[in-house]
Amino acid sequence: MKTTSYYPVIQTGDVAGTANFYQKHFRFQALYEADWYVHLQSSEDPSVNLAILDYTHETIPEKDARKPSSGFILNFEVEDPDAEYDAALAAGLPIVKTLQDEAFGQRHFITKDPNGILIDIIKPIEPDAAEAKNYSKGAIGQ
Repeated sequence: MKTTSYYPVIQTGDVAGTANFYQKHFRFQALYEADWYVHLQSSEDPSVNLAILDYTHETIPEKDARKPSSGFILNFEVEDPDAEYDAALAAGLPIVKTLQDEAFGQRHFITKDPNGILIDIIKPIEPDAAEAKNYSKGAIGQ
């Protein structure tokens, strides 16, 4: 399979509200907008996309799959997690995990969207020596 694009789809009962959240706080713009589906693209990088789908819509074929999304984390790698953290605080976003450095090689914080989807704002950093051995050769400039 040759993949030409990849993006997560959040199933929600509030398509407009969820799309607005990502547009307001994470600089996405709508490429397609209907009451049941919104396709968002980063205004800073066209390869970063996210879709919002009404979980009751008929495009979801199985009734047991028609439920709001949960149990996953959206990761956004950014250049300046400190600035994004300050912006999240200023906007009153819930902070699930405060800004911190992790031994495995991330500076990050976690917030969440109105559906409870966790959003991890990350900048890769140099891991400590114990964690560096877990990376594949070449993955961190070895």
